[in-house]
This record gives sequence, structure tokens and C-alpha cells, in this order.
Amino acid sequence: MSKVLEALGVVRTGKFWKEFLIMTLGMLVAAIAVNYFLIPSKIIVGSISGLSIVISGVLEAAGINIKISVVIFIINAILLILAYVLIGPEFGIKTVYCALVLGPMMDLWEAIYPVQNLFTEPGQTSVMNDVWFDLCCFVLLLSASQAILFRINASTGGLDILAKIVNKYLHMDIGASVTAAGAVICLTALAINPLRLVIVGLIGTWINGIVVDYFTASLNKRKRVCIISKDYDAIRNYIINDLKRGCSLYEVIGGYTGEKQMEIQSLLTQNEFSAVMAFIRNNEFQAFITAGNVSEVYGLWLRHRKVNHQIEVVDE
Repeated sequence: MSKVLEALGVVRTGKFWKEFLIMTLGMLVAAIAVNYFLIPSKIIVGSISGLSIVISGVLEAAGINIKISVVIFIINAILLILAYVLIGPEFGIKTVYCALVLGPMMDLWEAIYPVQNLFTEPGQTSVMNDVWFDLCCFVLLLSASQAILFRINASTGGLDILAKIVNKYLHMDIGASVTAAGAVICLTALAINPLRLVIVGLIGTWINGIVVDYFTASLNKRKRVCIISKDYDAIRNYIINDLKRGCSLYEVIGGYTGEKQMEIQSLLTQNEFSAVMAFIRNNEFQAFITAGNVSEVYGLWLRHRKVNHQIEVVDE
């Protein structure tokens, strides 16, 4: 009962409905990847879509014709129970929506522009007419969709649910989780595909994990900025009052001059870092600045900026 109430609380928030649009766009991209690149080329990359192609192929050989989109719908409906119970109501609700719309969105794209219209040569069996090009297009589109959805605590369903569970409980990178779960599914393709295509699928699954990690790191990237300046107080006020970010102050001693100075450290987005640099240049402050990329942030740093931040002063 508590999980049901928590789920209702999630749906009632404005944040959920803002992310609803992001989920819809992400799933439209995923549907393009599956409908136009995965299915025509018959590549079984480690995903529930790939597993659905295998199941549909096996059933077709037995004389039972079921659309791949229907198989995807059924498998996702079963796996969504795991998402809700093991990961949480927010992830579960979002993944329910994403997983259940994948099949209908594939049908929508097929109705808007049938995949056969993209075949330009006689006997062509895939959009790019080359298994490696089809694989690259599929992986890039799907990985971008997965990274966007993981960022807002959602997923495309299916394999991503298993990957998220592995990520949460075994603390593996999300890309490595996608690869590990996908490799098992790839091997099921031996039931309908030659070994060559199975190997292509395994390579695609590995690349998928790498690209998901890359996109995830890019979306989460922040700048760890260190500024040493005599005008530190003005810079500190700008970061707090204008950018609405927190910062820490450290007393440092110059190794060459032996002078004591104050160093400001802050985690900023790229746009915020550019604003700080412009502020320093426009005011002609003399400052020594270093900045490095940070791909993961835990604790009190919030994606949505707040006005009141505590300033930690550390004397060394």
C-alpha cells in the first residue's frame, strides 16, 4: 500500500509531467532505431527487442505468426513488475509508460513511413544495405535514448530494467550492466541466425554499453572549478547570489611566494563556468583558475539550483 501511495505522489508532481515529454521523445528515437535498423537487418543485439525477434522467428517457424511489437509488449509487461518492486515506484511508473509505448510507436513509424520505402536497390534487405552500418545507426540512436531516460530515472524497459537492477545492487557502471545482460540475450539468436550475425550482435552489444556510458557521462558532466584570487569575495558573491550555486573556501599558501590566499572551489555546469569566466574577465580580476570535468556527483549538489547555500570555510 505504501508503494501505491508513493507512486501516486510521483504522478502528481510537476517534475513528472515535465519529464513525460522527455520520455516520449526518447521513446520515439528508440522506436526509429528498432523499426528501421534492428528489425530489417535481423541483427540480434542484446535487448528485449532482439529477444522478441528471436521468439517471433521461432514461433513463425512453428506456424504461429505474432508481430514483433506484440512480443515486445508482452515481455515488457512481465519485466515491469521487477522494476516496480526492486527499483522503486518512480522508476517503475516511468518505465511502464516507456515500455508499453515502444510497440505502438514502432507501428506508428511504420504507418507514417514504411521501411520498404527506404529500400533503394533490388533485393535490398536492410535500410543501409550493410549489416555494420545498420548496427552503427541502431546503437547510436538507442544509446542516446537510453542515456536520456536513465538520466531522469526511467528506461526503455526490458533489458534496461535488468541492467538497472544490476547497476543498483551490484554497483556496476550502467554501460557494463547493459553489456552483461545483453550478451546473454545475444546468444539466443543462435536459434534463428548464423554464427556470423550472432557475433555481430555481441559486438554491437559491447559497443552499446560503451556508448551508453559515454552519453551518460556527457549528460552528467560538471566542472570542478578552483579559483585563487585576491578578489575572491566578489567572485564568491557572484557564484552564490547570481548563479545560485554553493562553493567552498580554502586557505592556501603559494609554494613560490609563500603568501596566504583564498581558493574558491565550486561544481558548475558548463554554462555557469562560462558565466564565471566572463565575470572575472569583465571585472579585470587577477585570478589563477583550474577546471576539470566531473562525470558523477553525489550528495547535496542539486540539478535544480537553490538560493540558500552554506559556505564551508576550511583553514589549512
